[in-house]
Amino acid sequence: MFKARLSVACGRVQPRPAKSSVSAARTFTSSAPRSKQRLVILGSGWGGYEILRAIDKKRWNVTMVSPTNAFNFTPLLASCAVGTLEFRCAVEPVRKFSPQVVCYQAWCDTIDFKQKTLKCTPATAPLEYEGSTSAPLAGTTAKDTSDPGTGNAFKLRYDKLVIAVGAYSQTFNVPGVKEHAHFLKDVRDARAIRTRIIDCFEQANQPVLSDVQRRNLLNFCIVGGGPTGVEFSAELHDLLHAEIQRHYPTLARMAKITLYDVAPNILGNFDKSLGIYAENKFRRDGISIKTRHHVERVEKDRMFVKEQGEVPFGLLVWSTGLAPNPLIQSIDSLEKHDKTQGLFTDQNLNVITKEGHADPDVWAIGDAANIKGQLHPATAQVANQKGKYLAQKLNKIVKDQEHTKPFEFQNQGSLAYLGDWKAIYDRSSAETVKTKETGRVAWLLWRSAYFTMTLSIRNKILVPTYWFLNWIFGRDLTRF
Repeated sequence: MFKARLSVACGRVQPRPAKSSVSAARTFTSSAPRSKQRLVILGSGWGGYEILRAIDKKRWNVTMVSPTNAFNFTPLLASCAVGTLEFRCAVEPVRKFSPQVVCYQAWCDTIDFKQKTLKCTPATAPLEYEGSTSAPLAGTTAKDTSDPGTGNAFKLRYDKLVIAVGAYSQTFNVPGVKEHAHFLKDVRDARAIRTRIIDCFEQANQPVLSDVQRRNLLNFCIVGGGPTGVEFSAELHDLLHAEIQRHYPTLARMAKITLYDVAPNILGNFDKSLGIYAENKFRRDGISIKTRHHVERVEKDRMFVKEQGEVPFGLLVWSTGLAPNPLIQSIDSLEKHDKTQGLFTDQNLNVITKEGHADPDVWAIGDAANIKGQLHPATAQVANQKGKYLAQKLNKIVKDQEHTKPFEFQNQGSLAYLGDWKAIYDRSSAETVKTKETGRVAWLLWRSAYFTMTLSIRNKILVPTYWFLNWIFGRDLTRF
């Protein structure tokens, strides 16, 4: 019962920097008994992590390859970015399944479907800057896993392969976005946004700045009117009218939130009446909505909008859709969707070759794949259901049991938080009577859905605990 922002990130949104030449690739083979088939899962997002949880680890020799060592619960990232929740509430460690599962923090660069091998590159950042005698400045990303790996490329063999690498954030090749905008794909992004918000207010609080400089610094821009952009705008509004109002009363009146989108309306995937409800509430709350606006380029602390001209900002959050993963782009032996470039699969989620045959040993799920002849939204809900379906299939395959039932998506509805304990809920489909909720009832559905979907007992305790602590004591504005 929730709308995904974007599929769970299986890597940073920025393209990985070019790697230096490495020595000949090494081939890694499992030391598990020969009787166990090698199952390799690419990606630790909503689909890949669900398979990792549910797969029979006693019967499969499981290996996971992902540039991050955790699963990110994306619906809670907006709350983490403003301090409503702590970062640990939105992550589940992949290595909780060790030693039954072998995990490599790495990128998969190429797949050889004929030889059943994967070429991978470590995604671990250098421990220190070589030749540097000073520590990196606070707020930099010296430990970012988007840095080139420190080790040699290596190869993995597989008997069965699951491709669940997700997608990157779409920038539409707008100059400067990757360098100067923030994305909201994983916990590291949420941490960077939270730090930037506090920095903006601390800098604006300095006595040497003029009021014009303060207003520019406290102009928070969000590009993208989908659920991610809308929910972050709502969470930021709550922060400004609670803790910021209390601790920076003068600056809070100067702060401004502006939501940009090229579409004529925000929340285009929701029922039109719900989108209008959201727009009206935002306008009452003082959130400016700029639809039919096109960003032409972004520079440091300012962006240029076709319909508006130069717009200074203190923080720019970019959330405009999905771009294909480089691994998927590199595959030329499989059928792909013309528009999304996602891999085509049959109803059993097996990838389809250029010759039109389904590969019985390779499956693709999540934002990296589309079922041929069916149109499913690129949401966490779809990826999670595909992961559950495929885990059941694999557990039957390893027992030599038949599992031919095709995948069927069960729409549980879409949710979006609008601030002030209000939300919208949409469960409209061709098969069911339209169901819509707004306001406090939808907010209760929103919180209950996210609480129910948290995967571990630890986070089922932490999430409501932090909600309660935030309600009693407020958010923490400490900058770490």
